[in-house]
Amino acid sequence: MSRTYEVEVHWDSEAGVWVAESDDIPGLVAEAESMNALVEKVKVLVPELFELNGGLELGQKTINVLVRAHHEETASVPVGS
Repeated sequence: MSRTYEVEVHWDSEAGVWVAESDDIPGLVAEAESMNALVEKVKVLVPELFELNGGLELGQKTINVLVRAHHEETASVPVGS
């Protein structure tokens, strides 16, 4: 069974973007305004990074990646007058 590499995603409220990083995939840092756009970036960057870092096995056809997102937000909500 092949390994699954984890990518952690968090919301950067100051910048207004989702940010992806990974301890499993050296060099992976990406950001995008939507989760869908970020996942698409990750799909492009991961194979490139593996190729650059020599992490692909001979004949390897796929890389399993788990993208895990976490979003927390504190909001001030008005109550009746």
